[in-house]
This record gives sequence, structure tokens and C-alpha cells, in this order.
Amino acid sequence: MLKLIDIKKDYVTGDSTVHALRGVSMEFRKSEFVSILGQSGCGKTTLLNIIGGLDKYTSGDLIINGKSTKEFKDRDWDTYRNHSIGFVFQSYNLIPHQSVLSNVELALTLSGVSAKERKRRAIEALTKVGLGDQINKKPNQMSGGQMQRVAIARALVNDPEILLADEPTGALDSETSVQIMELIKEISKDRLVIMVTHNPDLAKEYSTRIINLLDGNVVSDTNPYVSEGKIVASDVTENEIKEKKEDKIKADSGKEKKKKTSMSFFTAFLLSLNNLLTKKGRTILTSFAGSIGIIGIALIFAVSNGMNAYINHVQESTLSSYPLSIQSETVDMSSLITTILGANEDDEDKDADRDPNTLYKDQLIGELVEALSKTDVNENDLASFKTYVEAEIKKEGSPLSKAISAIQYAYNLNLTVYTKNTSGEIIKSDTNALMADMLADYFVKVGLAGGDDSSSSSLGSGNQSSMFGSMMNAQMWQELLPGIKEGTVISDVLTNQYDLIHGQWPNEHDEIVLVVDAENELDDLTLYALGLLSEADIDAIIDAAANGTTLPENPSHKWSFDDICNKLSFKVILPADCYKDLGGGIFVDLSTDKTLLSGLYDDALELKVSGIIRLKDSVDQGMLTGSIGYTSLLTEYVIEKAVTSDVVIAQTLNPTIDVLTGLPFKSTSDSMTDEEKAEYFKEYVSEMSVKEKAELYVKIACLKAYESSLDAGVEQAMGQMTDRDALILQISSAIANEMGTTPDAIKSFFEKYTLDELKEILRPTVVEGVKMQIASKVSSQLSILTDDQKAMALAGELASATNESLAVYYDELVKFSTTTYEDNLVLFGNVEKGSPSTINIYTSTFEQKDQVKAIIDDYNDTVEESKQIKYTDYIGLMMSSITQIINAITYVLVAFVATSLIVSSIMIGVITLISVQERTKEIGVLRAMGASKKDISRVFNAETMIVGFSAGLLGILVTLVLIVFINIILYALTGIVALKAVLGFGPAVALIIISVLLTLVAGLIPSRVAAKKDPVIALRTE
Repeated sequence: MLKLIDIKKDYVTGDSTVHALRGVSMEFRKSEFVSILGQSGCGKTTLLNIIGGLDKYTSGDLIINGKSTKEFKDRDWDTYRNHSIGFVFQSYNLIPHQSVLSNVELALTLSGVSAKERKRRAIEALTKVGLGDQINKKPNQMSGGQMQRVAIARALVNDPEILLADEPTGALDSETSVQIMELIKEISKDRLVIMVTHNPDLAKEYSTRIINLLDGNVVSDTNPYVSEGKIVASDVTENEIKEKKEDKIKADSGKEKKKKTSMSFFTAFLLSLNNLLTKKGRTILTSFAGSIGIIGIALIFAVSNGMNAYINHVQESTLSSYPLSIQSETVDMSSLITTILGANEDDEDKDADRDPNTLYKDQLIGELVEALSKTDVNENDLASFKTYVEAEIKKEGSPLSKAISAIQYAYNLNLTVYTKNTSGEIIKSDTNALMADMLADYFVKVGLAGGDDSSSSSLGSGNQSSMFGSMMNAQMWQELLPGIKEGTVISDVLTNQYDLIHGQWPNEHDEIVLVVDAENELDDLTLYALGLLSEADIDAIIDAAANGTTLPENPSHKWSFDDICNKLSFKVILPADCYKDLGGGIFVDLSTDKTLLSGLYDDALELKVSGIIRLKDSVDQGMLTGSIGYTSLLTEYVIEKAVTSDVVIAQTLNPTIDVLTGLPFKSTSDSMTDEEKAEYFKEYVSEMSVKEKAELYVKIACLKAYESSLDAGVEQAMGQMTDRDALILQISSAIANEMGTTPDAIKSFFEKYTLDELKEILRPTVVEGVKMQIASKVSSQLSILTDDQKAMALAGELASATNESLAVYYDELVKFSTTTYEDNLVLFGNVEKGSPSTINIYTSTFEQKDQVKAIIDDYNDTVEESKQIKYTDYIGLMMSSITQIINAITYVLVAFVATSLIVSSIMIGVITLISVQERTKEIGVLRAMGASKKDISRVFNAETMIVGFSAGLLGILVTLVLIVFINIILYALTGIVALKAVLGFGPAVALIIISVLLTLVAGLIPSRVAAKKDPVIALRTE
């Protein structure tokens, strides 16, 4: 069964060699009680450790069941110890943090026995040694004899073939020693028991064989044994032969082939958990220390996550107010700004020898003018681009549909909306127009208009109101952002920003929504424009403001949401419907007359309030700046109606004549030749009456007179200006009249001017005066002629004049329309639905905006130059570096996190290494029971994972508590409600996992150190 052949064991200590065994040879029977006696240091324990596979012999051979162990690998020795050897130690070597039952079960666990079978066999083994009622106690709760019985039960539970006992009674009293020896003797009846002892009396009384050692040699053997079995080599071929002959192996050994040892991770986890629980204080402190890094990281992630959420929130709000806007006509402002900003980039190339105490001129104006000269007005083919965009949006999964959150098409179209106030008066629902009128009244009342006469008062008030009106240039009526998906009227971007607090979102072209502020309020000007306040209410407000008094709260100035939706009504008078042909083919704007406006109002399209919306508390800036929102369906309705209107049809049939004035469009003459102008002028005269021809002849005569005598007359008049004081008085009086003050107030300003400078100031006035004198003289000379004679003279002039002269008459005397054909069509609301004036593309993030820009660039690469889209990214110009800043912050945080993780890892590694030192004896016990190096590593890996999990969980819990206080501090410092530190579930779980992984990595070296420990040395550790 077990045979030692010339076993030698040498220990090298420094430069010397200790010969522990000097060629020991012996053989053991399958069942006998062998005692090995000898003095300390004679090699007894070394021999026992070699037999048990804990120590390796230097030379010789150990034969097990006829098989040489020379080629045994670590796993073979592990299997041998677990299945064939049972160890009983003098110091018991029980694992203190495990219960009695768990200590005994451990060997079975390594054998892969099921939990139920493991418990049954452990209880049975403990019962045999008389401890069946002590299974739940810890080793430190038992006497020495009881602990030795537990050790024996542990050695026997796996039914080993050999029981090795190293001084099993050395730490026991005589009475307990006898009990233990009786128990071991009983065990030796069916298995080999080898005991090392210093007590020859016990050996003689209980052993069946006594072997004496001296200086590493066998000096006596009371019952030697020599078998005749064959020894085979431990090679793969022989193993394979044995595995194929299972019946023969069973017959020879009487047992099934044994499995390799393996400790499950759960067992390793329980071993480590129990160990950590026995050191609760240190475990808690270690977990807390490890959690500090996790807390720091978690807080950084929480604040960073909150900051990113806030930045995204701000981005979405900003981009909803500032979309990527592509206009039909655009100036490349980015190139212009880049040119201006880079104007001084070449400063380094300037003369380095300049005097530092001298002022030099920078070419700012020249470079600015050059930049402006290079800046062209580009025309974008938005019709083609709109077709492309709509096709891309319809493609499922296209890059454009993923990048944009909404898109809006704007047209050169003004909605004219009217309502009736509480007095029944029709008013224009336009805060800008109403503001101008109100401010004009206010300035008159407070005396800021200037002047006493009505004309100067009107002029002054108009200028003041225009100035303040431009300061409040906010549109009351605003088109709502349409949805991207077909059939959706309102965009999700809008519904995400605003709460519907009453009614419903508009779904038809005649439905609108009212936008209120956070307090459900609207300003008094808007209420007036909505028809909810009367003109008397507004007058009272203006009077109170002018007098510096405060109006008392009017209890009637509040309205229920139902009243708003049920009673509030607006009328849209289509632009084309305002113009009617009153005869002669000339269309007149009826909306300027209050009486005619009433008829238009009655026939106009009615709009009803379908709902009331309010900006969400979580949104800082919404996309709506107006108080009334209408759908894109209304825009489409107006465009479609305009096409069939009388005024649009009349204008399109006469593209060269303004149907509002009957005058030709001046824009058509820009490209005309002199011959074409001469021909048009003749035709223009032919349609005049005799009186009109007479008046035209006088004007032509005046033009000729200007050519011959204007310059001379001006110089003569200028030469007569010799009184400097008179000129100053004349100039001061003219300017004072315009400014509404007295000449004396500004007279002193011109005292420093010379006579020639004063004359040059008055030259334009002199020119006009001379012209008037010439015209008066010509008119007087021609007054002797009748209108018929003047008409005949005009005919003669036209017949004799050259084309160049007639072209001059055309430019100077023909009356043109002040508008253009295109302007009139826009005024009438006739725009092409497929050709918007502006395309607004909305995105949620700057990254998406950059994707849209890239898509536009790709589009430009596929079309000819005339169809390429040019635009100015104003937000990109203002905030071009925000992405880089965010990334830089992220990199800094990552670096900080990496530093924290390194510190945490080093700390965990040190703590685990300390744990390895503390559990060295436990390592030896586990190895003695057959645990492999991998099993030992698994035990400490489990411990580091438990510590990592505890640290991570504790860190997350502490972080969640700290976040409450951090959010309070953030709000106190910034006042931003939306800025909140938030640690999501995903990051929290990820941090716990990272904590576990990091501690696992940190524990790899300590666990490897533990696995490499010599089991013999480990068992000797105190």
C-alpha cells in the first residue's frame, strides 16, 4: 500500500545543508497502528509530512498503491492528501472562524461532495468521536480534548486510507490522552495509522508497530513489512490503461476512481465571509477606508452627471431658441467675423525694430472694408433643399432624421389678426403696433414730444415711440413648431418644454393656444391686444404712469380658463382680402378705413383658443417668445387662399405695373438700355392728358435750365454770403426748428466755424433755393403758352431728342412704384409653399447640430454650385468651444478618478496581504486537507471581492446621503434649480462592480503569495 525507498530530505540554509532524512526505506500494511519515535530533530515530522504529501523528498521514491510518485504534479498531491490522507495535529489546527460542523465538512467540500451529503457525513463523523451534540460550537468554545476529537473527525470524514497523527496527545492531559489514544487505536483496525510521538509508553501500549529514528535514519522497526508488489512509473500511458480497466481497478482498490479536488467559489466565499465576520471592527474600517475612494468617485460622477444633465438642458433650451437657420439670402458672416478677428494675426510679422514709445496706425478700416468687399450675398435654393430634407426625414434610420428634433419652414408672410376689445372696437392684435401708439400718447402727456405745435409733437412722439417699440420687438403671434412625423401637428420638442394646463393642443388651422407665464399672468399690453382690456383701461394705466401714481388692483381683471377658451375670438384677415378693385384696375387697401375694416372683419377666418400652455418648471428658456401660438396648418391655409385671390391674379397678369398705384416697377428699369427707356418714355407720354403733357414740358424745360445755369446761380448766391453772424443765425434757426429748441441754445456751437465752412454747410440749401428760382423763372416764361401749345412743344421735343436725352427724362421724370413685383406678391400673401424663405433646423445637442452641418456639407458635394446651401451658424460662432470645454472637464475628472482608484487599489492590496499573514496557518490546514494552490487563491480572491463589494455598497450609500447636502450647497451657491447632483442606478451598480473588480485585481498578488506558501511552514506558523 505505502512504501518508502531510500527517502532523503535535505534543507539548504544559507551556505550549509541539513540532512533531515538520510535514506529511509520502509513499507506499511493497509491497516496497522505505527508509532514513530525519536528525539527532537531526528526527522519524525519531516517523514510524516513526506508521507502525507505536504513536503517533497529530495531523492528516493514514495510508492503509493504500487505507483511511483516521482512524476506527481501538484494536483496529484492535492488529490492524494484529500482522498487518501487524514491529518491530526498536536495543535489541532482548527479554523477558528468556522463552526465545528464547518471544520469537519471542509475536507468533503474539497472532494466535491454535495451539501446535503456533506452535512450528513460530517455529523456522523462527529458522532463517532462523541461530539454529535457540539456541531454548532466554535473551536474556542471547546476544551483541548474536544478540539482534538474535532480534528480526528475532520481527518476521518473523507474516509482516508491513511491517518497521520503528529503528537496528537502532546497538548492534552493524561486522562484525555488515553481517550484520544483509544479512539485512534479503534480507527487503526481498518486503516493505516502513523503516529509521531515522544511518549514511548503510549506507543508501546497502543501501537502494533514501533519505528525508531535517529539522525534521519531508521534504527529499529518492531514489525517490519516487505511486499512483493510491482512498482510502475507514473506516466500518462499507464494512467490511461488503468482508466480503461475500471473493473480491475475496483477489484484491486475496492473503491471508485477518485475525482480531483476542487473548492467551489461559494465555499471560498463562506470561508472568507466567516473570517471577516470574526473581525467585524477591522472589516468595517477596511470597507470604509476602501469606500472613501468610491465616495469621491461617486460624488464626482453625481456632480458631473448633474452638470451634464444641466448642460444638456441648457443646450436643448438654447438650441430651441437658436436653431440652425438657413435663409434664402444669406451673408457669410462666419467668414466676415473670422476675417475681422484675424485682422491682427500678422502682428508678429511687423517690424520688430519699432519704437515701443511710439504710437502707430493699425489698418483696421482698410481690412474691414476689404473683408466687406469680399463678403457676398448668397442665394440659397431652399426649394431643392426642402425637397431633399423631406425625403431624408421620411427614410427610417437616416442620419438626418436621427440628428434633428424638429424642422420648421418659414415664409415671407405676415398674419394680420384682429379682435374686438371690451368696448366692441376692432383692434389689431399686435403688441408692437399698440405699443407704438401707447408710447406716442404717453410722451405727449409727459411733455417729452417737444414743441408746441401738433406737427412737431407728432414727429417727436413718433420718434420716441419708434425707439421704444424697437426695444420690445417681440412677436405676439408665433407659429408653433410642427412635428417631424407625418400627421403630427405639434413637435415633441414643444410638448416637452410646455405643460398643457387647460384644453388641448391645436390640431386644426383655426385653433390656437395661449401662452402664460409661471404665475398664470399676461402683461397688460398683451391683454389689451387680446381684447381683454379696454382702451379706457390702457388710458388709465398711461395716466397713472405719467403722473407717477399706482392704480389699485381691479378685481375684474382676472379670467377663468373656460372664459378664455370659450369667449376669446380672433379674426385673420388674409393679406390678399384687404385689397379690392374699386375701379380702373387699381386695388385699394380697405383695412386702413375703420368702416371698411368692419366688413372685412365679419368675413374673416375666425380663430379659437383650444388650450392654454405654460413653460415647465424644469425648463429655463422655452422656444416660444409670443403669447399666441398657431399651427403651420394656418400658414399653409393662408398660402393656398392667396393664390386664388383677385389682387394676386391681377398682379401676376401685369408683372411690370404696380396694381396698387398703376405705376411701373422701378426694378424693371435697372437692366433697360437707353433705347428701351426712350421707347418707354414716349409710350408713357402718349398715355397722358394734355394738361399732364403741359406740366411735363415745363419740367423738361427746368431740367435744361438746370444744366445751363444752376452751377452759376449757386456760385453767385454763395459769393453774396459775406455776413458770418447772419450765416450762424440761419443755420442755428434751421437746426433749432428740427430739434424743437431755440437758436440761442445751439448758436455758440457754430462760433468756431470759419466763413467758408459755414457756406459749405448751407450749400445744399442754396442749391435747392436756386433750383426753385430757376423753376419759377421757367414757369413764368412758359406761362404765356397754353396747355395745347406746351403739349405740341413736348411732341417736338420728343421727336428731336436723342435716346440718351430721353433716357435721362425717363430716369428723372417718370414716376415709379416704390415697391417691386416680388414685394407686392409677398404683401398679398402669395408665396411658394415649396420655396420657404427660411428653414429652421432644431437639434437637442451641439453634437447633433454638428452632424446636421456635416449632412449639409455632404449635400453640397452632390449638387451643382448654384444649388449649394450656405448658412451662418451663429450659435457655433458664439459657443464653438463648449464641446472642447466639456471634454476637458471630463478628462480632468477621469484623471482624478484614476488617481483615487490607484490609491484604493494599493490600500486594498496591503490589507489583503495582512490578511494572508494572519491566515497563514489556515492556509497550511487547507493544503493539508488537499486544497490546491488555486483553491487558496480563490479563498483570498473571495475575501477581496467581499471587501470590495462592502466598500462599494457603503460608498454608494454614503454618497446618496451626501448628495442631499451637496444639492443644497449647489443651489445656495448658484441659485440654479435645475443643477442637481444625481447618481443614477446604472452608475451606482457600475461603481460597485468596479470596486469589486479593483479589489480583486489588488488582491491578485496577495492571493498569489498565499497560494505559494509552503504548507509545512504554514502549519508551523503561530
